[in-house]
Amino acid sequence: MESKKKILWYSFLMAIFILPLSGCSLSGRTNSYEEARTIAEEAYIFAYPMLENYRMMQVQAIASGNFNRFVHAAELLGPVDRDTFRPHNDTLSSAAWLDLRAEPMVLTVPPLSDRYYSFQFVDLYTSNFAYVGARTIGSSGGVFLIAGPEWNGKAPRAIDAVFQSEGNFVLCFGRTALNGPDDLPNVRAIQQKYALEPLSKFLGTRPPEAAPSEVFPLYVKIAADSVHFISYLNFLMGQAKVHPSEESLFERFGLVGIGPSFYFNANDFSATIRDAIDDGIVSALEQIAESQSLLHEERNGWTIYRRVFGNRERLQGLYLVRAGAAKELLYGADPEEVSSLTASLDEDGDFLDASIRSYALTFAKEELPPVDAFWSITMYSMPEQVLVPNPLDRYSLGSKSSSPAYAADGSLTLYFSKESPGESREGNWLPAPDGAFSLTLRMYLPKADAVPPHYVPPPLRKMR
Repeated sequence: MESKKKILWYSFLMAIFILPLSGCSLSGRTNSYEEARTIAEEAYIFAYPMLENYRMMQVQAIASGNFNRFVHAAELLGPVDRDTFRPHNDTLSSAAWLDLRAEPMVLTVPPLSDRYYSFQFVDLYTSNFAYVGARTIGSSGGVFLIAGPEWNGKAPRAIDAVFQSEGNFVLCFGRTALNGPDDLPNVRAIQQKYALEPLSKFLGTRPPEAAPSEVFPLYVKIAADSVHFISYLNFLMGQAKVHPSEESLFERFGLVGIGPSFYFNANDFSATIRDAIDDGIVSALEQIAESQSLLHEERNGWTIYRRVFGNRERLQGLYLVRAGAAKELLYGADPEEVSSLTASLDEDGDFLDASIRSYALTFAKEELPPVDAFWSITMYSMPEQVLVPNPLDRYSLGSKSSSPAYAADGSLTLYFSKESPGESREGNWLPAPDGAFSLTLRMYLPKADAVPPHYVPPPLRKMR
């Protein structure tokens, strides 16, 4: 283990050494332990979502050179998919990392009637700066240009809208609704109609010179959690536009060597200041972990996220909230797009455990999740948070499910137990593990009065 750490450190230091930064120097430097510690704490909280985003980009795009092309999910998920956090089969994903340094990218979406779909665009700050989908453009489809912060060109007439990112790298995350296993061929066909191409190819013109591919520093967690996080942040800020509201913030950060494309060498600081920065990071990580309680509230046994995901305007200045959200659920969707509520407790506040009891959830007609698209409830075993194997191969129930039977008054009762609740109720049954479990209610395009925290589902009640 020790030799592995040494190899990782060596790789990181070599990557930082060869990183071609601009060589900007500091206009000032703090010599105060307390000031350095406070600035480092604040800067790390600011940087944390960006570091997590870069970690994912390293794995999904940099290592494979897989920029500017879609990776489509084409299969149903099941209990064997243990590496996916709380997997579901409501939608199939279409994800692409966009490198906008050389030129913008163009997304073409075909007309999609009677089907939920969405493309979420996430910038380097992890802000959801744009959406294309059923909520924003309806079913007509269209052609959309995604540009980096320095692009000032003129959009072609064929472009329906331009989305300009604050950074050169963007995650485009698509969702296409799936109506059961028999619908897989239809969704796969739709995915093949999603087109992503450089602007020059779209126009049929000569492409600009390609951006260099060797500029990316190797992400190493032990480095990102130390004074060397500054090297990562400086690189990322060199690929982003500093927002006017944060210019004074970065002037202050500059006292510990932080700035867009600044060259950073920890040895330029005294041991006291290096210790201060490391101590500030420790404090920042503790605050980020403790901030989880700020992200949601508990009502009726359901955990309901507050509005902690969204664009810059929604999260402006809420750096600890943004960091906590990135730690708990990186790339969470705006609640107006998808709202997720999790139940781990019953009506009495006891943890859900199918090894000792069965449960029922009854929605009166007026309590059914109010959505413009659809809703679903998915079952997960705990603490693994994976789908539960069962003889029905049934992992969720919801408004698109054909099996549940509604009562004459329009109410709906769902059953959660390890054994069948009886033949007459089996269509409304979601099989549970022989132990602890939790549920996630997902509402796609919730109506205005259902966007959390306005809507709260009924509690689960014990049946025995």
